[in-house]
Amino acid sequence: MTAPKLASPILASDEAYRVTGIEAVMTPALLIYPEIIDANIKATLQLFNGDANRWRPHVKTSKLVFAMKKLVEQGVVNFKCATTLELQTAADAGATDILLAYPVVGANARRVCELAAAMPEKRISALVETAEQVAAWQGSKVGLFIDVNAGMNRTGIEQERIDEIVRVAQAIVAAGLEFRGLHSYDGHAGSLDTAAVHQNYDHLLKVVDALKRVGIEVEEVLTSGTPAMPHALAYSAFTNASFVHRISPGTIIYNDCSSLRQLPDEYGYRPAAVVVSAVVSHPTAHRITCDAGHKTVSADSGVPTCAVLGHPELEPHKPSEEHLPIDVPEGMPLPAIGEYLYLVPRHVCPTVNNFDHALIIENGRITGIENVTARGREIPVKL
Repeated sequence: MTAPKLASPILASDEAYRVTGIEAVMTPALLIYPEIIDANIKATLQLFNGDANRWRPHVKTSKLVFAMKKLVEQGVVNFKCATTLELQTAADAGATDILLAYPVVGANARRVCELAAAMPEKRISALVETAEQVAAWQGSKVGLFIDVNAGMNRTGIEQERIDEIVRVAQAIVAAGLEFRGLHSYDGHAGSLDTAAVHQNYDHLLKVVDALKRVGIEVEEVLTSGTPAMPHALAYSAFTNASFVHRISPGTIIYNDCSSLRQLPDEYGYRPAAVVVSAVVSHPTAHRITCDAGHKTVSADSGVPTCAVLGHPELEPHKPSEEHLPIDVPEGMPLPAIGEYLYLVPRHVCPTVNNFDHALIIENGRITGIENVTARGREIPVKL
């Protein structure tokens, strides 16, 4: 078991992340670096040749209205989210077109309709995968995307079932609702080669052609989170298509060990969200423990949960709720009890969701405190 490999040599040092006065901070704490957020957004827009309309970032990562506003400031106004609280936060941040890319049903769907009615100046959309689900949206202002299963086998209609996708689109139109397009999330693409991913995109073009043959135009095709981003950028048929093609990587606003491993170094991404943790124990001669268990740095992507900036030799082990044991190689001095470690999560999205507040760090100093606005969910019922 070794620490996740960080992609850029600059991450071998924690110099750019150190905070003056950190001893006044109760640990563990979430640190956000706005200048790095801005640089990550600019790097992404350069990949799109400056076309912010190509990007519909998933804001399950950014979570803070503070961070979402930074996207809007650089012209990114099409967002994707998974909860009604994220939807509201995105709207408050200035997004004008928001897709709830989760198959909500029942009271959740009714809440989306309420929100859409309350913000008529925004385009609000949702997903469906059966003709029967269309009825939940009838009479609302909510537009609909069809969820297409590209092989992740989590949600959606299998992409080979083109006739069924056409029938759902026809049901949307017949209900008097706005058919927006196709949503195809290929989160498994990090383990596939470019040719295999492009075969999935070929299937989507076949679906678009089938819809055209029955007189239904596709406005948008949305693909590709962070792992599939390079594959989507390399697919030339998306560039001059009859529809708008957008991709939805959200992790890249902050980045983490996984995204830095998955994406080319030349993209220039850096971590903009790290966790500062204090060493609290020396339980053995070659182990330290810090206060960053799995209630702090998410363990959903496996162990190790993080890497320690400036200390590539340190090997984080399986955490418990509040403890993170870290092994130190023989012959190397142990970081002292009370020393601060800056941790890059393996998966930043749920890590951010573990915190109520984020400290804003500029020029090595704490300049503000922001709520993690879209953490958790709305109150589930009104009494």
